[in-house]
This record gives sequence, structure tokens and C-alpha cells, in this order.
Amino acid sequence: MTDSTFTRDILIADDDTDDVDIFKMAMDDINVPYIIRHAENGDRLFVLLKDRLPYILFLDIRMPCKDGMACIAEIRQNKEYDQLPVIMYTSNSWESITEESFRKGANFYLPKPEKFEQLTDKLKKIFSIDWQQQVHYPPQSEFILK
Repeated sequence: MTDSTFTRDILIADDDTDDVDIFKMAMDDINVPYIIRHAENGDRLFVLLKDRLPYILFLDIRMPCKDGMACIAEIRQNKEYDQLPVIMYTSNSWESITEESFRKGANFYLPKPEKFEQLTDKLKKIFSIDWQQQVHYPPQSEFILK
């Protein structure tokens, strides 16, 4: 389990502000100290990444300017971001998209759940990993957080 007093710098790239607000509420609920920076599109994401590397990135797939697939590909091609955990966080659950996310180097695929409790359960699992010690790449069979 990670240190519960350590403040996580979370970057969420998502154009839907309601989803970002729900995400923040879920973070409050799991009692993990955090700060959140928000990128409303893929172009803004890279501005914020250059500013400082977050503890973890939650990346939506469908965004304006540059979508999540283009972003994960660019992130994994840049050595500066080798240690950056990327969680695809999206309402898209097509098998081809999940497979592409896995191949492009995302660490997990988190479908946006319908129930708040499902989101908090998934976030607890994600934040139980000590991402500073080791970037976790699960096998494909465990890639989708259901």
C-alpha cells in the first residue's frame, strides 16, 4: 500500500467537466491526498506535462485537438515520459480500442463506470500500487479494470 500522507499529483485529460468533477468526488471519497490538474484537450495535456510530470495521468480517449490514442502514442515515444503511469479513462469500451490502448503502452484501461461506488473501488485499486517504485504493466488479461 502506498503512503497515505503523500500527496499525489494527478493529471486528468478529459473534455467533460462533469466527469472531472465526479472523478474529484471519488478521489475525496477514497481518502488519498491529491492535487488535480485538468487538461480539457490533448494539446493542453502536453503543455501541462512539460510544466511538471504528474504522479499519474488519467487519459480520456475522445477529446478535441488531439485524442487520447494520439496522446498515448506520443507519450510512449518520448523518453521523458517513460516512468509516467497512464490510465485510459473513457466511456468507450470497444474491444479494438482497449487492445490498441494496451499495445500503445497504457498501464490500465478504466471504463467510466455507471455507479459512483464502482469508480471509488477502481481508484482504490489503482492507488494501492506504488507507482513511484515501479511502473506497473499488467498482463492483457488484467488490463481492463472491471
